[in-house]
Parts: sequence; C-alpha cells; structure tokens
Amino acid sequence: MSAGTPMLSVKDLHAYYGKSHVLNGVNMEIMPGEVIALLGRNGVGRSTTAKAIMGEVAPVGTVTFKGQEISGLPNHKIARLGLGYVPESRDIFPTMTVRQNLALGVKDTRKPGKYTIDQMLEMFPNLKSRADNMAGVLSGGEKQMLTMCRTLMGDPELIIIDEPTEGLAPKIVQQVGDMIAEIASSGVSILLVEQKLSIALRIASRVYVMGHGEIVYSGTPEEFKTRDDIRSEWLEV
Repeated sequence: MSAGTPMLSVKDLHAYYGKSHVLNGVNMEIMPGEVIALLGRNGVGRSTTAKAIMGEVAPVGTVTFKGQEISGLPNHKIARLGLGYVPESRDIFPTMTVRQNLALGVKDTRKPGKYTIDQMLEMFPNLKSRADNMAGVLSGGEKQMLTMCRTLMGDPELIIIDEPTEGLAPKIVQQVGDMIAEIASSGVSILLVEQKLSIALRIASRVYVMGHGEIVYSGTPEEFKTRDDIRSEWLEV
C-alpha cells in the first residue's frame, strides 16, 4: 500500500434495517496513521456506518481496506485483515478476569504481537490493579478501557471506536480520551464515532459530519471550528 493510498475507502455506502433506508451513499477515506472523527446527532447513521464497514449490517456499496474489497465479507474475516472494532455496547466477558479477557483478543498465538498483556496493563494502571478481578465488577470506564485494550491485542492497523465516552463521568471521559490519543500515537489509524466535540477535536486530524445518512461536511478540526453554520444545522440539539 503506497503512502498516498487510503487505508480505508468507503464509496456510495448504503444500508437498510428492513425497509428503512439508513445510509444514503456515505463516502469517506482514512489514510494510514490518520484519526478521523465521525460526528452527528443520534440516529443519523454513524453507528450503522461502523457496523456496515465491519459487516455487522449488510453493506450496499464499496468498502476497501488496504486496497482489498471487504464489503460482503463476514466480520471475523474483516477483523483478521487488521480492522479492529470497539462497539458502543462494551462487550466484555463478565465471568472472566481482566487478564483472560485480554488474552481473548490475540488473533494469532503462534507469533508475538505488538503488545503483550503485561505491557497493556502497564499502559493502563486502572486495569493493572484489577487484572485478576472478574471483568463484570469493573466500572463503565474500566470496561471501555478493557474493550479497547482487548481490540489492541489483535494488532489492528485501524480501529473503529463507537461512542467510547457515552454515559461516562467527566473524569473518566478524560481518561478514555487520553487512551485513544495514546493508541493514535502508536501509529494505529482510528475512526472515532463520538458525540463529545472536545474529545473528537482534540484527537482527530480530520472531521466528517453526518446528517440524514450521508456525509454533509468534511474538514480539519481548525476548519470545523470556524463553521458555526455546520454546527448549528447538523450537531446542536
């Protein structure tokens, strides 16, 4: 993959829930090492975009990852290509320990990955202190961190993170934001679906805004900050 080639390219992406047409031709690109924030009000199709890319919702259109067409592939095959996904549901295994949850994220036990479990615990002391506790007793913020760490254990080249700060206390929001920034600094590309502008604009190199199932604006955080019209029309409630 050459330097000028998008890591992820989405072209004319449509998706449906039954007869409901949720995505109406989404177009976006993510370059290697780039952090993209996908903004928009609830219900405009941001999470559906993430699910359609990952094959959890049937996509209609073109989705390519590292130059390979992935639309229509089952999600476990998409994940094995190097695309990680952190859903907003914070799916952890509550009756397994934190350490066991992290071990489940390893895709190939025959070769060492970028991170070991111990390295992951050193990076995030909140989890280290609870490494041998059942994951079900973790706070919401700790569960979010665990879900992201488990995804990192699979050595993804790009991670889609869906609403990571939803329902978290302000102090924990800051910690989760710091964690996402830490992931980005390691060279992993990120598609961040987020409501909180402060987190999104701090971390992102580019911003996409969604409305009515399509992209209505794209630009840098600096450009976005000057567009009160976009904010009032597509983001403010």
